[in-house]
Amino acid sequence: MWRFREAARAATGTSGSLGLYEAAFLAGGPGRVADTVVIALCERRTLLLRASRVRAADAARRQDVTGHPLERTVLGLCDRSRSTAYVRIAVVRSPEVEAIGQRLAALGLVTSVRHRPTRAGRRRLRAARQDGSLPRYVFEGPAALPAGPVRRGVVDARPVPTGFADSHLHWGRGYEQGRDGDSGSGGGFGCGGGGGD
Repeated sequence: MWRFREAARAATGTSGSLGLYEAAFLAGGPGRVADTVVIALCERRTLLLRASRVRAADAARRQDVTGHPLERTVLGLCDRSRSTAYVRIAVVRSPEVEAIGQRLAALGLVTSVRHRPTRAGRRRLRAARQDGSLPRYVFEGPAALPAGPVRRGVVDARPVPTGFADSHLHWGRGYEQGRDGDSGSGGGFGCGGGGGD
């Protein structure tokens, strides 16, 4: 157990600061991580969003675009046009997001079963917010974004919660049975904050 804790401490950089996706997990669980990775990739224009669909930009399809395993997974999912809802469900269930939860649990920042923030996790999250180095959407979700296509696309992908336990997973299973992330028309993708809600 000691070695696992030490490895987790090294992986998350938690001698002091939280990484982008660790902070997102503490702030809002797997769903917030999913929102955060889509927003972050759109901001860097490696993921292009139009209405309710996303796809990887041409340059983003190369393996060397990012070193983060979660970002590589998302770009791999989006090698063709996908619905943002499909991508969100896949990210929430991904082994990469589960690994983030396990690392935070090993550090005592979330509970080991339901991965809710502990007192230490809430303290670390407050410190990360006060530090000011992470974007507001990590802590507040897509509502912190300016009105525009990215905010609209991410908000529209989120399920209507029916309770904490099934707000992501159970809704996602039903959704995937009806739709499978089909490819759509590929033209005219773009990112940006302009445009009204």
